[in-house]
Amino acid sequence: MEKAQEWFNYGIELAKEFGPKLITAILIYIIGSWVIKKLISSVKKVMSKSKYDESLQKFLLNLITWSLKVFLIIIVISRLGVDVTTFAAVIAAAGLAVGLALQGSLSNFAGGVLIMIFRPYKIGDVIEAQGILGVVKEIEIFTTKLTTPENKLAIVPNGAMANGNIINYTAEGMMRVDITIGIGYDENIKNAKEVLLGVLTSNPKIMKDPAPSVNVSQLGESSVDLAVRPYCTPEDYWDVYFATLENCKLALDDAGIEIPYPHSVEIKKEG
Repeated sequence: MEKAQEWFNYGIELAKEFGPKLITAILIYIIGSWVIKKLISSVKKVMSKSKYDESLQKFLLNLITWSLKVFLIIIVISRLGVDVTTFAAVIAAAGLAVGLALQGSLSNFAGGVLIMIFRPYKIGDVIEAQGILGVVKEIEIFTTKLTTPENKLAIVPNGAMANGNIINYTAEGMMRVDITIGIGYDENIKNAKEVLLGVLTSNPKIMKDPAPSVNVSQLGESSVDLAVRPYCTPEDYWDVYFATLENCKLALDDAGIEIPYPHSVEIKKEG
């Protein structure tokens, strides 16, 4: 009974000594989290009014949020009575070990900073990088998120993005659609080119400048190959591609111009 009383008294003493510190630390964390949330919201509004680039805006907001949270945690720990200088030394030593273990993550962070500085792409751009084609959805501290044409989410490390090849289809504001259509050797090339150019000029999604073109690209084994090359915006690429392919076939059929079958296709006739 006396032992239980001793433990009870010891608990009361600990509560008296550390209770106020613990309660204060909890209050500091709650109030600090609320202040950080309001501060980030205000910074976001200021950035929006100042017309900051969306990519830069999200990156900076993530960076500021994490920096403030780390600062808040240090304040809370110091309020609990932990020596911050000693804690900092321990963190520095642990940080070295963790840094060596997380070299890839640090590389991705550095890559994110380089992407923000040199701006090879921004949110909304159509890019091809690391073997992935897609629209940039978000640029985070460590990764870049892309939405593929199949509506899949691809998450690519920023380290690889910063150090690899990037094709930005949006940067120039236009893309060329490359389609090859073959006609028979007995067909009139000029007539076929006029028919195909008529298809290109009638599509409102195809740009007038640069003007679309139709040229002989190759004399194949069974056909004269024509390179059909319209220009369009990156957003209209697939619409123009499919419409051009279909309408060129229909227009050539209407004009009586033969599109020969490839040698690999065998046509079986009855009788």
